[in-house]
Amino acid sequence: MDRRVWITGIGMVTPIGAGKEAFGRALRRGEAGIGEVAAFSTAGLTSHLGAEVRGFQPRDFVSVKNLRKMDRLSAMTTASVRMAADDAGLRIDAASRDRIGIIMGTAFGNTEHKVLTARVLFTEGPAMVNPIHVPNTVMNAPAGHASIELGFRGVNTTINHQAVSGEAAIVYGAMEIRRGAADVIFAGGADILSPFFYEALTRFAALSPQGGGAEGARPFDCRRNGPVAGEGCGIVCLEAAETAAGRGASPYAEVTGWGLAASPTPAMAWPVEPRGLLLAIRRALNAAGVTPEGIDLVQAAASGGRDLDAMEAAAYAELFGGRGAGTLITSLKGAIGETFASGGIRAAALALSLREGLVPPVVGLDEPLAPLPLVKGAAVQRPLGRALLSGASFGGTYACVLFEACRDSRPSGS
Repeated sequence: MDRRVWITGIGMVTPIGAGKEAFGRALRRGEAGIGEVAAFSTAGLTSHLGAEVRGFQPRDFVSVKNLRKMDRLSAMTTASVRMAADDAGLRIDAASRDRIGIIMGTAFGNTEHKVLTARVLFTEGPAMVNPIHVPNTVMNAPAGHASIELGFRGVNTTINHQAVSGEAAIVYGAMEIRRGAADVIFAGGADILSPFFYEALTRFAALSPQGGGAEGARPFDCRRNGPVAGEGCGIVCLEAAETAAGRGASPYAEVTGWGLAASPTPAMAWPVEPRGLLLAIRRALNAAGVTPEGIDLVQAAASGGRDLDAMEAAAYAELFGGRGAGTLITSLKGAIGETFASGGIRAAALALSLREGLVPPVVGLDEPLAPLPLVKGAAVQRPLGRALLSGASFGGTYACVLFEACRDSRPSGS
């Protein structure tokens, strides 16, 4: 089978808002969710900023019975899936649940419970480990909890693909629908901040301020000195076009192509040359039968990292050249930080952009590192047809997804 794949719903818990209304308002206003870390002490560390989720009430979305068994990452994921299902107007019942699944992406999983369980295990012994915590140490815990809460029985798996985990989950979800193995897949990514995770990043000098200067997230900026760590979850409801059209759903966008690639890069280093990213982008374009000048918007992976942002800028300069005058480039990571599994949040942002014709600015951008069509200062309003989600990871891994606006609700055709 070769079915079309629509995005019919979105849900998110992010540092700039939970739910598409709050999230959308923040995007339009160019708001940032970065501030001094409040959940734990950063004393003695070189970094102190973070993009934390604040004010999120999981009881608004998750039953008390199941919430007692969940870690924070699973609660964010379950809430986001619930929002996406409600936004899609999806009915999950005995007739549909076997064809509905979830494919989640996470770069690091629930580091809070992993550290807690390990500490108790090695200091107090196995008998003192809380059995409720153990299931939450596995990478697939968020997907498992979400499927239990919402009651679907289709594919349930987790992609652990470093900083392209969210993008890869969307790719594999679209593959499942296209080949007929599912009618609906909730796909996206989630990661959290924890004391252990944050300190590990600072010890590896992975966060701003690398090499000095003012701490902060500045994607594509000459003054960039590393990303700011973030957390959150983003989910898109991927649905077979004929299934969605049959129930009268109004899609945000269609997933028309994707590309995966890699380039030789040390495991903990960001790639410095653009060939791997260009290969992934061109594979996505070729799969959709689109040329570079057909892209209206790029949601970049740039986070304020020195190597990542320079590599990505070089890729777009080569890809578009003088032909990309109509292509806008933005990055969400100046607002939400580097959550690593941010592909789901950024995909949801692209879905909103395609529906509303609004491109959010690159928060933190003041002095662009290259003469590219970067959205700077304020959001841009214009009709959008196609958008590219660009994903790049340390270790030289790439995952790119092409979306196209849905101007109608026909189940077939172009």
